[in-house]
Amino acid sequence: MLLGDGMPRTYSGDLRVRVIGAVEGGLSARGAARRLAVGESTATAWVGRWRRTGSSEAKSQKGRSRSPLAAHTSWLLALITEQTDLTLEEIGERLAARGVRAAVSSIWRFYDRHGISIKKTVHAAEQRCPDVASARHHWKSSSRSLTPKSWLSTVLRARFG
Repeated sequence: MLLGDGMPRTYSGDLRVRVIGAVEGGLSARGAARRLAVGESTATAWVGRWRRTGSSEAKSQKGRSRSPLAAHTSWLLALITEQTDLTLEEIGERLAARGVRAAVSSIWRFYDRHGISIKKTVHAAEQRCPDVASARHHWKSSSRSLTPKSWLSTVLRARFG
């Protein structure tokens, strides 16, 4: 069964019990599937699971965490405590040096799960671009009548002359 958004929906527990009951009553799993209008492979899987575990309940749809970073939790938390100005990319490089490959998004999710936010201010970017810092300072100290367009032209003049 599909919902309106194309996602599959689980079958009811009652239907599962009826399929298993029909098999216990002498039908094959495929015969029970045809009679109760479910897929043959679905009925076979339900009966197989019932025979293995004694349960007719659906398996949990919740996935388990497969983060490669979980094994490095203490090191990662200590790293960000010692050096609070690291970027996610720099943390990824440090992990790579330890032989752990992780995408920036995985590193972000790891720190997010631990309630740690890694944000860079405009000031951090300005440290590498003094012309942008000077234009920003000029803009902030002048009247607030500068529009974003005039601020941009100030930055471009400072950078390119």
